[in-house]
Amino acid sequence: MAQEKRIGSVTYQEVTEDYFQRRGLRRHAAFWSLWSLGVAAVISGDFYGWNLGLDAGGFGGLLIATAVIAVMYYGLCFSIAEMSPALPHTGGAYSFARSAMGPWGGFITGLAENMEYVITPAVVVGAMGFLMHDIVKDLFSLATEPWWNSPVTWWAVFYVVFVAINIVGIEATMRFTVVINILALGILAFFFIAVLVSGKFDAGLWTNIKPDVGASRWLPHGIGGIFPAIPFAIWFFLAIEELPLAAEESMDPKRDIPRATVWGMTTLLVTGILTLFLNTGVDGGAKNIGVTATPLFDGFKGVFGPGTSADLLALVGLVGLIASFFTIIYAYGRNTYSLSRAGYFPKWLSLTHGTRKTPHVALIAGGVVGYALAVLIYELGKSGGELAGKIVGALLYMAVFGAVISYTMQCLSFILLRQRLPHIQRPYHSPVGSWGAAIAGTIAIVSLVSLYSNSDYRPGVYGTLAYFLLGILYFAIAGRHRLVLSPEEEFALTKGEHGHPEEEGYGKTHVQEVQA
Repeated sequence: MAQEKRIGSVTYQEVTEDYFQRRGLRRHAAFWSLWSLGVAAVISGDFYGWNLGLDAGGFGGLLIATAVIAVMYYGLCFSIAEMSPALPHTGGAYSFARSAMGPWGGFITGLAENMEYVITPAVVVGAMGFLMHDIVKDLFSLATEPWWNSPVTWWAVFYVVFVAINIVGIEATMRFTVVINILALGILAFFFIAVLVSGKFDAGLWTNIKPDVGASRWLPHGIGGIFPAIPFAIWFFLAIEELPLAAEESMDPKRDIPRATVWGMTTLLVTGILTLFLNTGVDGGAKNIGVTATPLFDGFKGVFGPGTSADLLALVGLVGLIASFFTIIYAYGRNTYSLSRAGYFPKWLSLTHGTRKTPHVALIAGGVVGYALAVLIYELGKSGGELAGKIVGALLYMAVFGAVISYTMQCLSFILLRQRLPHIQRPYHSPVGSWGAAIAGTIAIVSLVSLYSNSDYRPGVYGTLAYFLLGILYFAIAGRHRLVLSPEEEFALTKGEHGHPEEEGYGKTHVQEVQA
């Protein structure tokens, strides 16, 4: 019988050296790979999704919401830039919270982040499927709706192809990430320049949504419209925080991850501002762009006119969606892997491929769940109009639910780690300190509340909350009695003395050595 030890409300099981050998990763990523990983994970937010905030709050409401959310993300990014090199584990957010708040805090944070990363690819693939459906239908002048050109079929194709590339190996994953990120940024740059030189841009289109009684065109739904716009403003930056998940595959995590995080956030701020101002100024402006599932596609049509050329440009624009879809698959794979390796999730999910050293089981499992969720929302949404927009919006709200819980917990972790583990090595120090983390955490809480302000997407948020509570129930009943001394757990239980995989490998601490 395997040796066990109860510590507080959880139980740790002793594992053999073979346990970690079957869960090995390989280091490869350098600064440009990590910067590309962070930017590519988010770049689809400039291609679609953000625009629904125009319908929710008008141009002024979305602009104000974006400014507030940018403050939150900088506070968060500076915080994780300090925590990640100090706790260089694949667990990322879970690792931070585990050392700051114990196993319950670690699990809740990890579960919330897991929900974010499993649902987010489903949001992105939703737009990809509808875009491919429209492009193929236009290019080939299809009069019917064949099964092979349905969004559901395209979703399956995209999941199979890009999960497979992630399984091939970390080298292939990072090379593909760099290339797809450069292409996506190039497409955005081309669109921005095209809008500015085409003569089609009209700033008056920003405020063409008919205002409610007593409201202005700047804020057509009043001050209250800012709050339902917040989740869509988050879409400009959501997933930049995934970089700490690459800590055990980075060549120099203590130097490269902080730089890649901060520079990645700044890159996304620039592209987000340009997208908001320029994409809203073409093709019918806020009134039209605010309700479409493919704003960049429609923006291209507004500049170049409808027809084959615009369809081909939209096909090229699909690159941006692929960039985020592919890189967030990486994120959910590593998040699931780390929680499973530590015993919070079933341990078989953390097995890695024998030669490729990628968490293939976690990658496949997350893909199955994400695809099933997209199909479920698709079927439930068939009864109403504007199906594509409804699906994208519902899934987006569900992803943001997990994200803002995770953000709140990470900001709290930053504050507590400075108090409780002041002695650990911190290669990078946040320039905004604990007050910056506190402001970011407060905005994250407000963002969580704002999710319930839009009745159209409230059912999806309730469903996500139910899943979240079921996950906590699983941990209370079973998961907390099956923990393993993974690097994240070693670091927490030894207060930073052990649990540095880049220096000492794995499994250096044993359950009989751990003090309550």
